[in-house]
Amino acid sequence: MEGTTHKLSIDGMTCGCCSGRLTNALNATPGILQAVISHETHSGVVITNDSISMDQIAMIVAGTGFKLRT
Repeated sequence: MEGTTHKLSIDGMTCGCCSGRLTNALNATPGILQAVISHETHSGVVITNDSISMDQIAMIVAGTGFKLRT
């Protein structure tokens, strides 16, 4: 899959429902080609096209109740 790959470290996820909610929110966002999030490793991979920024990804993460680790 072509696009820009972003590796994320995410705080606040405690279960599969958490990672599923975040995965669904990210995958529903225009500009995100694919998102795979794991609560077990507190991490994820997001593949985007050029129309979405890391700030926008951070806002989606925060909007679902979690926080990106920098």
